[in-house]
Order: sequence, then structure tokens, then C-alpha cells
Amino acid sequence: MISTLPFGSTGFHSTRILFGAAAVARMRPDRVERTLATVERYGVNHIDTAASYGDSELNLAGWLRSKRGEVFLATKTGDRDGDSARASLERSLERMGVDHVDCIQLHNLTDEAGWQQAMAKGGAVEALAQARDEGLCRFLGVTGHGTFAPAFHLRSLEEFEFASVLVPYNYSMMAQPEYASDFAALERACSERGVALQTIKSVARRRWQPEDESKRFSWYEPIRDPEALTRAVHWVLSREGVFLNSSSDGGLLQATLEAAASFEASSAAPSETMMRDDASALAIEPLFVRGVSDQI
Repeated sequence: MISTLPFGSTGFHSTRILFGAAAVARMRPDRVERTLATVERYGVNHIDTAASYGDSELNLAGWLRSKRGEVFLATKTGDRDGDSARASLERSLERMGVDHVDCIQLHNLTDEAGWQQAMAKGGAVEALAQARDEGLCRFLGVTGHGTFAPAFHLRSLEEFEFASVLVPYNYSMMAQPEYASDFAALERACSERGVALQTIKSVARRRWQPEDESKRFSWYEPIRDPEALTRAVHWVLSREGVFLNSSSDGGLLQATLEAAASFEASSAAPSETMMRDDASALAIEPLFVRGVSDQI
């Protein structure tokens, strides 16, 4: 089993591995069933999906009929104006067959125009806060990709009392001093304010290369070497207080959960030398580099 931590100030204790339900976006029903059985077997109690994740919400619906009361359920909307964000949330509830989600997150809120619109009167934040007051969700969160995500989240936390944030976090991203500094500032703010800090891209290797012939189940190439993947997961979990969202590549779920379980048994963080050697041997690169590749 995997240990739990308070998910910010929500009152819920989430497993440190959160199931990234983008993994079931395009799965056949039998594969969805097996995947969710794996989630159950390891005791994962936090599901993270999004309106834009293909059929993910629809594929969760049958499972949620009997499991809804046991899990923290989060989804996302990419809409920035209030009416559209409210409609997105209502469609998500309908697709999943639930009367509320625990958290509705503003998806990838990392551009100035979108941020201004979402925060303005009549914007997504106002509308979703109203939906919260009506019982359609319990909390609001904000997510982001790219190197500017931590800085935007700090601004967002100044503007509204979000319950959670989500940012990229792995060895190669944190090797960039500017990003590492921004992440540390966000981490401090989350600790002070009781905000849950979720991380993504823990097992990312690099962006796909033209010559790559592997099957693609996520927009980036993941680390597939079992020992390196285990070290990547351990490296994330060795940072106290953060949550790790599993990859959209469902084929990595079992290995990720096994790695998390083995970390619980040892609590040993991989050394700097181990991580540096993996980065060199596997040609690991940051998915996002400021001024070069800051978008998906």
C-alpha cells in the first residue's frame, strides 16, 4: 500500500500517488477495468481527470458508481470565461454520473490573457466559486505546464484561495536554476497556506524525436528502463509533502505504483550521482525550457 498525506487543507488524506486518469482516455473497456483494478489494489484514493482527456470521464463513470464515496475526485476545465467554465463542469458531472467533484481545476492557466480573463469579473474563477457554493464542487485548483507554471500559480494564490496547484517536477526540470527557484517559492507558499502541491511528468524522458519508433501513449517519451523509472519515482517522493500524478501512459502505472510501494519500504532517496548517471545514459532532457519549448 501507499502512504497518505493531507491533501492541503481539504480534510482528505490522499495517497501520495494520484491516478492520472488521462491514462484511460482511449482504452478499451476491458483494459479500463484492469487499470482501475490496479488502482484499487494499491489503495490509490485520488483520481485526477479532465474534460479534455478524451473519453476519460466517460470511462470512469461505471467504476465511480460503486467507488465515488471512497475517492477524492478531481477534474479540470480549460475554459476561462464563467459561462463556459460552468458548462464544462456540468458536462463533466454528467459524463461521470456524479452530483459533484471534490475539486475543479483551471487547466494549464499559464498565459497572461487567459489568466486575466479567468480572474476577472464574469470569469471562470467567479463562476466556479459560485458552483462550489451550490455544491457542484468542493474546492478549486489550478494546474500548469511549462516553466512559468510555478510563478503563475503564486499569482493565482494571491488572487484566490485555491486548494491545490499542479506543476512539472522531475530531475531534469529542477536542473534548470530558474525553474528550481520558482518551484521552491511555490512550495513555500503552499506550505504556508495549506495548499496541496501536485507534480506531473515524474517519469518523462524527453520530447519525442523524429526517429523514435516506439508506440506513443503520451505526448512525451517516458522513461521505460525499470530501475531508472524507480529512481525517478523515488526522487519525487523523497521531497516531503508533494503528490505524484501518474503518467497518461497507462502501461507505466503498475511500475510506478510498485516503485512507490518500494519507496515506502525504504524511504531512501536516490543520490545525485545516480540521477545524473540516468540522465546521461538515457539522454533525458527537460520537457520545457524557457524561451525554447514552453508549450506542449
